[in-house]
Amino acid sequence: MLIQYETSKYGGYYHKIVEETNEKVESLLLFNPLNSYQKIIGFGGAFTEASAYTLSLMSKANRHKVLDLYFNPTTGLRYNLGRVAIHSCDFALENYTYVNDYDVDLKSFNIAREFQWVIPMIKDAEAIRNAPIALLASPWSPPAWMKHNHDMNNGGKLKSEYFQIWANYYIRFIQAYEQAGLHLFGVTVQNEPAAQQVWDSCIYTAEEERDFVKNYLGPTLHANGYQDKALIIWDHNRDLMVERAQTVLSDIEASSYVWGVGVHWYVSEAFENLSKVKSMFPDKHLLFTEGCIEDGVKLNVFETGERYARNMIGDFSNHCEGYIDWNLALNEIGGPNHVGNYCDAPIICDTQNDTVHINSSYFTIGHFSKYVEVDAVRIESHLDHPNIKHVAFLNPNGTIVIVLQNESEVDGVIDIKNSKQNHTVKIKKRSVSTIMIKEDI
Repeated sequence: MLIQYETSKYGGYYHKIVEETNEKVESLLLFNPLNSYQKIIGFGGAFTEASAYTLSLMSKANRHKVLDLYFNPTTGLRYNLGRVAIHSCDFALENYTYVNDYDVDLKSFNIAREFQWVIPMIKDAEAIRNAPIALLASPWSPPAWMKHNHDMNNGGKLKSEYFQIWANYYIRFIQAYEQAGLHLFGVTVQNEPAAQQVWDSCIYTAEEERDFVKNYLGPTLHANGYQDKALIIWDHNRDLMVERAQTVLSDIEASSYVWGVGVHWYVSEAFENLSKVKSMFPDKHLLFTEGCIEDGVKLNVFETGERYARNMIGDFSNHCEGYIDWNLALNEIGGPNHVGNYCDAPIICDTQNDTVHINSSYFTIGHFSKYVEVDAVRIESHLDHPNIKHVAFLNPNGTIVIVLQNESEVDGVIDIKNSKQNHTVKIKKRSVSTIMIKEDI
């Protein structure tokens, strides 16, 4: 029995119970819930200082509205994951760290700044969700005094004499967040380690990341009882992820500390690279850790939602286990950002007029997060249609979830079929659709 059909379409969004069609079938979608792949850990977004500060400027009602849109387990996107920066990133009000300069013993370590905006935002989101949020922590740069270029921005590298101190810094961060009552499920070694950005950044070659994990960060996490934290390498674009994974994970000792590989969507849509890494290292996990629409705010643009759908279908079809979007909310110009790297977000807050704008990307994410449960599995499915992309999941309760995207200017008619039932449906042009099927397996 086909139980639900939801479509986001170019020119607007609408929801309806499915209306099957008698039009000529162009392609057949087959699915086999008995053949499954990766388990899904969930969906979320980043609690950046920019997002938290932006929401602090909104009315109490609209601040709550934004958090409810994301974290309400019934009416929202049902987010269960989040990402936080280990001190500043570009979407912060400025460069900042948690220690005084040259405090090699980290005696001055203090995350008091996070209690001003970021941690209250996380706590309020957890209250709406009525459950903890699993957080992933990422550093954008060590403190300037630990680096060769003496600058948190513009790339540079970590000095060898500070390798252990920098590893200890992660531990202090985990401890501080735990003391605040928050749950970190993992950390990444470095945000975008191959990019020399004008904002907070730090370069690691593949060999340098391997050795830092093997000799410092991995052993330090284990020595402090944090072997359960997911340690994620790369945390960068798909284009070079195979080479990075080969270098780090082919080292048995380094690999023993690594949970998996994090990917971003900038530069490349080489989704097949995720499958290549999974084939080479089948015991490692794949997680989407960042993506956004660049170059400022783009209200009422459906193409941004289409980019999300295309990337989410592509990544999940290649063994990705979860999706963490970038900023949860930004202001009317796509900031604040301390170097002017303005971007878009699924929710834009006009802080001048106390107005909330919901972008097409928000609805697209919902096509997945509202229906694909934590611990769902991707299942085998096949569709030979020139214009329609898809991915299928099996929820723990037995519900089949199929997300389909038609980026073309022509409607498509497909037959969704398994051994017990079939349904002929029209997939509208320029649309993203979610179909839910309940069947006895």
